[in-house]
Amino acid sequence: MNDNFYKALLNKPRAQQVVPSNDMIAGWALKVIYLLYPEHSTVEFDSIAGLEEHVAALRDELASILSTGAHADSATGCQIAADFFDDLPSLYDTLNTDIQAIYDGDPAAKSEFEVIRTYPGFYAICFYRIAHILYNFDVAFIPRILTEHAHSKTGIDIHPAAVIGEYFHIDHGTGIVIGETCVIGKYVKLYQGVTLGALSVRKGLSGIKRHPNVEDRVIIYSGATILGGDTVIGHDSVIGGNVWLTGSVAPYSTVFHIPKITIQNVTQE
Repeated sequence: MNDNFYKALLNKPRAQQVVPSNDMIAGWALKVIYLLYPEHSTVEFDSIAGLEEHVAALRDELASILSTGAHADSATGCQIAADFFDDLPSLYDTLNTDIQAIYDGDPAAKSEFEVIRTYPGFYAICFYRIAHILYNFDVAFIPRILTEHAHSKTGIDIHPAAVIGEYFHIDHGTGIVIGETCVIGKYVKLYQGVTLGALSVRKGLSGIKRHPNVEDRVIIYSGATILGGDTVIGHDSVIGGNVWLTGSVAPYSTVFHIPKITIQNVTQE
């Protein structure tokens, strides 16, 4: 037995002393989503008073999470929780634009109910938008826990610090990466495998603009990789599948990759 090894493990701080469990935090966010979109839930409220009581319970749960975790000051946790729920109508309005963008932009979507209940892109966007509000309140750790929960469920990796406008449409979504300093405008549509990343991952670049800006009404097709903090994709542009970009393109551009495909016919004897 290596006593020093086990002593080191014994002395390590336990996770619950730093921040509540990931499941608890993600569970709270799911309750907020189910509140906004009861299409997920069978819970019904008979009155506004009952609904307000439920919202108050969610607010208190967030305050408890914050006060137990990175924001050990209970007064700070309570204030952030109150501010978050003051922003709830704005969050709801923004998420409704995302639902509309997905429904309008995907011929396979038969109803908004289908988007809410079945689309992984909308699931990831919900968690991102909740996390982004908390990130803007300088909450530590918890925003990343929320977006990494969505990442684990959907394969869509959105950093909570990224700034994303209304009417955001993720189609299919698996393998999408949106970096920390990325700025995305309104009416943007991304397909699976898109990376909006950095040219370098050197630690010394922390805090520097490393990820691209994508302006309004841009479509980026599957497998495209767009890198660099100085890279701007001009509005109303279309970026084709498997494109690799490390520089800016002007508005109304169409960028595409031309692969060389060789087909060899083998004659059987």
